[in-house]
Amino acid sequence: MSRYRHLMLNVVSLLPHCKKDNKVESTSSKGATLNELVELRNCSYCMFFECRKQKDLYLWMAKCPNGPSVKFLVNAVHTMEELKLTGNHLKGSRPILTFTTNFNKDPHWMLLKEMITQIFETPKDHRKSKPFHDHVFAFAIVDDHIWFHVMVLVLFPAFDSVLDIKWSKFQIVNQGGIEETTLVEVGPRFCLNPIKIFGGSFGGPTLYENPFYISPNQIRALEKKKKAGKYATKVKAKTRRKMHELENPLEPDEFADLWRE
Repeated sequence: MSRYRHLMLNVVSLLPHCKKDNKVESTSSKGATLNELVELRNCSYCMFFECRKQKDLYLWMAKCPNGPSVKFLVNAVHTMEELKLTGNHLKGSRPILTFTTNFNKDPHWMLLKEMITQIFETPKDHRKSKPFHDHVFAFAIVDDHIWFHVMVLVLFPAFDSVLDIKWSKFQIVNQGGIEETTLVEVGPRFCLNPIKIFGGSFGGPTLYENPFYISPNQIRALEKKKKAGKYATKVKAKTRRKMHELENPLEPDEFADLWRE
């Protein structure tokens, strides 16, 4: 539960243009409440983190108030505090969004790409943003799941020798002579499993439903059945052993009372 709260705070720190609000009860009327909050905040998109049974985290992305909206199951959550990675970037700087090529394969992936772009992209000249691009938001589709990573751009100047360090720095400042660029992960890191895409905001007609989605409740029920099956196998084995002992009793030992006298 605390990990999910830290993940939400990490996402808030990554988006300088977002506005965080208080908790909202996860009821059937949450859509109307959230649409009203978004309108009061003068926003156009909403990200709603919904925790169920203190185990499962769901993420809603919705364009308010007319839709569309999508519901994700969040898996493989790793926060910044948990990963302790070496990367670091300027807070409030604008990110570079990258997507894998399979986002252009199907219509529902194209819709999700557009929604993610409009949510995670910092508006130009936003008052809380800084005019720098020093980190990357990487979105990749693997096994019908969207993996999210945050990378920082690290620039390595090339030096010919130890004695030429000052001169090389002077050349870099004046000519921009940077030879190598690499990416270092910052965090957080998580995986989004799309469940349904709705035509409205937090509801409405279903535009897409994931045929491969299995709810966490079903997974836990199958695990319980497997454990129950192991216990039932042990009970049957004990019963068979007792029946075998009754059907095949041991012959009396003639030396059993030899040392009792």
